[in-house]
Amino acid sequence: MLNRKLVEYTDISSKYVKSIVRVVFHDRRLQYMEHQQLEGWRWNRPGDRILDIDIPLSVGILEPQSDPLHLNTIEFLWDPVKNASVFIQVNCISTEFTPRKHGGEKGVPFRIQVDTFTTNDHGEYIDHVHSSSCQVKVFKPKGADRKLKTDREKIDKKTPQDREKYQPSHETTLLKECSPWPDALNVTTHSSSTPSPVYHSSPTPCAFTEGNCSPNHQVEVLMPGHSDHLLPSSSPQNTQQWLQRHRFSPFSRLFSSFSGADLLRLSREDLIQICGPADGIRLFNTMKGRCIQPRLTIYVCQQPTRNQPSIKPGRDVYQALYLDELTLLDLSEKIALLYNITPQQITHIYRQKTTGIHVRVSDEMLQNFRDEASFIISTIRDKNSDGISVVLK
Repeated sequence: MLNRKLVEYTDISSKYVKSIVRVVFHDRRLQYMEHQQLEGWRWNRPGDRILDIDIPLSVGILEPQSDPLHLNTIEFLWDPVKNASVFIQVNCISTEFTPRKHGGEKGVPFRIQVDTFTTNDHGEYIDHVHSSSCQVKVFKPKGADRKLKTDREKIDKKTPQDREKYQPSHETTLLKECSPWPDALNVTTHSSSTPSPVYHSSPTPCAFTEGNCSPNHQVEVLMPGHSDHLLPSSSPQNTQQWLQRHRFSPFSRLFSSFSGADLLRLSREDLIQICGPADGIRLFNTMKGRCIQPRLTIYVCQQPTRNQPSIKPGRDVYQALYLDELTLLDLSEKIALLYNITPQQITHIYRQKTTGIHVRVSDEMLQNFRDEASFIISTIRDKNSDGISVVLK
């Protein structure tokens, strides 16, 4: 763990720094699906960890910890001024995350990343100071020996000028400076009583009064029928609340920095690749505000009463009734809204045929209505009650 840049940070507040080592996917596509991939690995390998520390071989590290909920992460304290070395064990091979496993598949590249923190004024290791990483592929012993031999033969066949393009071999692993892993950024933006940043789960949604949110925060309540579409002008915070309201909590951390415009730019294929087929399609349809198609649409024109002026011939105005359920009750409710009455006031609904006969409408008859059929609708008040009968011509 040689890093001269960290020596200057140790004089600020404490003697030690905390490093979090994680094995993640190097491929950006798999990074979006990391949660699902790791859950599948946990299911196939119960009780195993992806990453461990070989403590007997390691030197100069204190308080090594591994969270059982984060199989690919370990953390420890160390003094940058003194010599320290850590030996890690990666317990999964690169081909465990390839779609087909018939032999000979190209394994996915992993990334070993180390994020280092120093203490803040409260003695918590949450101030990020440095990050570094390198790409790694993990093979079974025979596969590793075979690959090393193949790579060595390829290098030997190259000219001296071409060999300079390849990295030289080293006895220890060299990590290059990189941007911090998103989990590390969450540590600095969300203070918590938990001393270890690795134990943070996805950010607590600010629509609930718990976790990192203020207890005085007002929960946004949507009235029935209120439009709740995601707008391009939505801020990242509003986008997070929108995701929570529509049951996309597992992806809150993934889209933590996305505004409404960022999310709306993603295509259907992008969302399926990031969230999986089921949630990706549901998120796309919800973002686009797609309504559920009604099972039956009929158009009705109200027959004017005696005291109501009639519309000129050829100028009849029809209104659409959308039925989500092919039942007489659903039709009665839609007609009641049209006449501003209660459904209970409608006693019967009849269909008047061209011969003049009246046929009582039932659920079975309604199921055989032609979609987008048009009717002249009239009402007949019952003499013996306050109810009315509806006639569709």
